[in-house]
Amino acid sequence: MPVHNPGRRLMHAVPLRFVQKKVLGFGHRNINANLSLTSMIDFLVVTVVFLLMTFSASGETPVQKGVNLPKAENTLDMIDAPLVAVAGSQVLVDGAPAGNTRAIEESGPPPRMQRIDELYNMLKGKRETWKQARPGKEFPGVVVLQIDQEVPAVVVKSVFQTAAFAGYPNVSFMVNMIPKTDH
Repeated sequence: MPVHNPGRRLMHAVPLRFVQKKVLGFGHRNINANLSLTSMIDFLVVTVVFLLMTFSASGETPVQKGVNLPKAENTLDMIDAPLVAVAGSQVLVDGAPAGNTRAIEESGPPPRMQRIDELYNMLKGKRETWKQARPGKEFPGVVVLQIDQEVPAVVVKSVFQTAAFAGYPNVSFMVNMIPKTDH
């Protein structure tokens, strides 16, 4: 067997011109790009796990830090409505700050009910947005209150009254469900 110069020899005997061009290195880039499936599969697995961890079929809403909800036997599933949370002296509407309850608590002996202006304005704005998004439909006027069980009654009444003045006469309270007992 004779000795040949080093070089490429694979597929030289194929009589097709495009194969010879590829073998000699004159061909263009391959139109089929190689994709790394490992990183794509990792990304999809992380996305699916994240979605499964954050998904809630029953409509549960996370409770604000520092809020200890009261317990109740007779409960309903969560509804789609603005969520007003009161933790300590801070009032939040769907997680956004909407006022403070210190003025109510410090309104003198005995404390008096007062309208919380920032809460009123936010709820009124949400009502107007709802009406603009759904013209011709009747506004349900439902708000969910997430209030710590240690919050004074005058503050609860003030939040309740402010929601009613803003156009939300139907108020639901978020509670921790306890199993029903037979009496």
